[in-house]
Amino acid sequence: MSNLRVELKEKIIEQLNLEDLSVEDIQNDDLLFGDEIGLDSIDALELIVLLEKDYGIKLTDPAEGKEVFKSIETLAQFIESKQ
Repeated sequence: MSNLRVELKEKIIEQLNLEDLSVEDIQNDDLLFGDEIGLDSIDALELIVLLEKDYGIKLTDPAEGKEVFKSIETLAQFIESKQ
């Protein structure tokens, strides 16, 4: 497992106060929104802030955000493509 993917899981758990989840509970392909992880629109805003604050990446297109935040894998690939 890539360090970025583990780092993202840790940051998401911490930032969104998901105390009932551990890094091992989240698979790279799990859907972040919906039944698997269960994030909501407020969480999406937190993820946008996390991207900007921790990685210097600004998301301006809502349609792009929907794809980027699909899973840990898509988020990691997006970050890697911007660095």
